[in-house]
Amino acid sequence: MASITNVQFEHYHPPNTLGVQETNPRLSWRFHNAPNDFQQKSYELELSEESLDSQLIFVSVAKCTSPHSSLVPWPFEQPLRSRQKISVRVRVWDEKGQATPWSKPARLEIGLLNRTDWHFERIAAPWGPGTSEPDPEQLYRKEFQLNAHVAQARLYITAQGVYEAELNGQRIGDYFLAPGWTTYHDRLQYQTYNVTSMLSRDKNCLGVRVAEGWYSGRIGFGGGLRNIWGPHTTLMAQLEVTYANGHIEIISSDASWFVTKGPIRLAEIYDGEKYDAIQEILHWSSPATSVANSDHSWEPVLSLSALPESTELTAGFSEPARRIEILKPVQKIMTPLGKTIIDFGQNLVGYVKLKNIKGPRGHKITLSHSEVLDNRELGTRPLRICKAIDEYTLKGIEQEDYEPRFTFHGFRYAQIDGWSSDEKLENSIEAIVCHTDMKSVGSFSCSDPLLNKLYQNIRWGMRGNFLSVPTDCPQRDERLGWSGDLALFVQTAILIYDCFGMLRNWLIDVEHDQNALGGVPAMVTPNNMLPVPTSRKIPCAIWHDVTILAPWALYQETGDESILAQQYNSMLTWLRKLPRNKSGSTHLWDTSIFQLGDWLDPAAPIEEPWKGATDAKMVANAFLIHSLDLITQIAGILSNHDHKANFETELQAARKEFQDEYVSPNGRIISDSQTAYSLAICFDLLTPTQRVRAGVRLVELVRKNEFKIGTGFAGTPFLCEALALTGHIQVAYSMLLEKKCPSWLYPVTMGATTVWERWDSMLPNGDINPGEMTSFNHYAFGAIAKFLYERVAGLQRLDPGWKKFRVAPSIGAEFSNASASHVTPNGTISCSWETASTGDEMNTMKLKVSVPHNMSCEVIVPTWFDEKKELVGPGDWSFETVFKRDYEWPIKPLGPKS
Repeated sequence: MASITNVQFEHYHPPNTLGVQETNPRLSWRFHNAPNDFQQKSYELELSEESLDSQLIFVSVAKCTSPHSSLVPWPFEQPLRSRQKISVRVRVWDEKGQATPWSKPARLEIGLLNRTDWHFERIAAPWGPGTSEPDPEQLYRKEFQLNAHVAQARLYITAQGVYEAELNGQRIGDYFLAPGWTTYHDRLQYQTYNVTSMLSRDKNCLGVRVAEGWYSGRIGFGGGLRNIWGPHTTLMAQLEVTYANGHIEIISSDASWFVTKGPIRLAEIYDGEKYDAIQEILHWSSPATSVANSDHSWEPVLSLSALPESTELTAGFSEPARRIEILKPVQKIMTPLGKTIIDFGQNLVGYVKLKNIKGPRGHKITLSHSEVLDNRELGTRPLRICKAIDEYTLKGIEQEDYEPRFTFHGFRYAQIDGWSSDEKLENSIEAIVCHTDMKSVGSFSCSDPLLNKLYQNIRWGMRGNFLSVPTDCPQRDERLGWSGDLALFVQTAILIYDCFGMLRNWLIDVEHDQNALGGVPAMVTPNNMLPVPTSRKIPCAIWHDVTILAPWALYQETGDESILAQQYNSMLTWLRKLPRNKSGSTHLWDTSIFQLGDWLDPAAPIEEPWKGATDAKMVANAFLIHSLDLITQIAGILSNHDHKANFETELQAARKEFQDEYVSPNGRIISDSQTAYSLAICFDLLTPTQRVRAGVRLVELVRKNEFKIGTGFAGTPFLCEALALTGHIQVAYSMLLEKKCPSWLYPVTMGATTVWERWDSMLPNGDINPGEMTSFNHYAFGAIAKFLYERVAGLQRLDPGWKKFRVAPSIGAEFSNASASHVTPNGTISCSWETASTGDEMNTMKLKVSVPHNMSCEVIVPTWFDEKKELVGPGDWSFETVFKRDYEWPIKPLGPKS
């Protein structure tokens, strides 16, 4: 019998359903053990409220006739209220009138939706307003007493800075660097914690650590600035205690709190953390310690003016950052200079944790971090103005442990200076991997082990750079939310991790920054280039096209039109602000505007990465037309028919002007580069005849370059796909499998465990690229993973939300098998295939496909004379076929001997 599983509100995954920002949440569910011919005809939703004693009280039921099971509208008349705890069950009827059992209840708790729900005062350390240098963490403390049985307790809390809270000596929650990074002037996120079981009926103490984080610590391009969003940190907290009789008591941040400086004497995003255990205050967050009797100087807090009404207090929509994984050392290295370095075997983002520390009081242990070694020593030059050093000062007890709280590093190697414990270092050290807690939704593997390693490197690169916001690199003095990088990687990102909530949250901030700049999006969001120089307001193609490219990708992945509606004004504003020529090609970019173009093209000079082989203005116009194409479709989806008609007219005019400006009648493009042809083919900028000629010319350029890559950020995501679209899949595979630099596999052969910022971040002789901008963890070139899914494994989305998809492996090279899976709104789809030679150029193929309910799949398999297409519905399917290998392999480069 069919059953209902995975009942979900909006895009929230448990346990992230406490304190959400919703009033009419849509619901989705999936089917388990349903017959292949099962068809949902109608569904029923039962709404209950949760009482103080955790009993479910029936509220209402709604029955709807509909085949839809993904993001169905909230059917109940009353919108949800602040603090409301609800439960929803689902059951479904099929076309025969048979009903499934009720699903398990899915629970949701609403946060504080209105400013009137808040009763806190914004508090700060009294020395805060005079701070000009990095400030130690502040420890805030509030004692209170409860005199009755507590039925429920919720802590609503945020900070201008980063915080960790404790109650009666116990850590609250497991978030890392809460409340996360937003456009603090416009949006400040808060968190909700269930602390019911942590309270005592008698004395209690709420303690909160606060450090500078992104808010007032040093951050930004070129070494960064301090105090960008505010001159010092603040705390806002509201503990709501509900007694069994229904009475509510609120303990909020106010002038009655006390504060002192904590043992974290430095807490910087770039420079690291200095922890002085001698300065620890035992039981500081416990009622066992009294402020009056403490040896430390606890001072009354400073009560500040209220948070401006223009600043939204929001739960946000992203998963929190968490400590996700622990890695053990793989090697201990003694360097030529006698330094001790631990190799964790993986370039990661997080920090190093030390256990079983022993040594005299006041002794210091220092942890220095880097991604690579340089002449067998720690390679720190790429960090630029970033120390990335954690320091622990021992208090001299029998055994001590240490792990940072308010910093993170991008590293594979950690140098330890001052280790004095008798305990073997390898047994006392581990790396803690931290990033936004996204759900993994994709897998890929094939018969080539280097490609499998490349795919894993892409995953690790995404993990390291998706921490609160999508960053450009997580190790040096930057770590910013560069919009262009995400614009080019987002189509790949959504295949690997469910990052809808995180990117939705970030796009809201993108629009806030855009509005602050008069309609021009920021180069980075949150925009920490304040006060904003005039140059930062200059429009820039690709980077600012993220306003369209990212929402479109999220819509394609989920079928959720609401993300398009949410960002539609941002899209319109950008296209209205985008400067066009005043004469001539009036639908194309103003030629006086500087463009970054095909950033980090390998042909560009080391210190001038914008000087690639492809005309930057041509690249800008190609992306303009692509954005016009997408906004035309988006306007239609949102039923803005006048907009759609206007954009269609503008699109056709821009295409015509692009042709006149850049393309010869027979399909030669003015830049005559890999990027030029790749963009023209993939963005549909050519006539059918020109497209064929462009494909041939692209092959010539690729073979002439010995299958090495000639593209930067802009061209790379489209290079192999352009070859595939024009019938040259074997040439694409030749590029994919090339190992000489620049290529995707060159870093793999050099021992890379993430994707590099430059194709040659490390030179073939093992030296670090001499360029100032050299990162070994940057996701942009990892966009090739989309090609691995779609062409090598053959898993391709046809309709938004994967309602219909295709499995069409592109047989070629020496691949003998491949597989991929992806979690879609309706369940997990997968495909796997393997081939074997039978002699006489004939091969067999075995293909397996899994299709969830409410989905269909178009399966295309090769045959001995052509190919066979079959449309299948839900179920597990197997296909076998015999085909002739009709392609040349290996493809030869183009040269005198060819």
